[in-house]
Amino acid sequence: MSVKKPRMTKAEGRAFVARWKRVHEAEREELRRTPPEVKLRQLAALMASVEQLGWSEALAAGEEVVRERWKRLRKAYGV
Repeated sequence: MSVKKPRMTKAEGRAFVARWKRVHEAEREELRRTPPEVKLRQLAALMASVEQLGWSEALAAGEEVVRERWKRLRKAYGV
């Protein structure tokens, strides 16, 4: 027995997209207004939680790539 999913009309689809566009704009504005001090505290909190969130290996995996990128930049700019 199959259950048919209700279909969305074009008007409902446009309204859905418009709502999410407003949400996205509100989030961008909120980020724009957030002071750097708050953003740094948020980053510090995330970095302090790396182990509990299980991100250690993923961050370590990308670390060497980042180090190499910085080496190339330093060399290119003579720093």
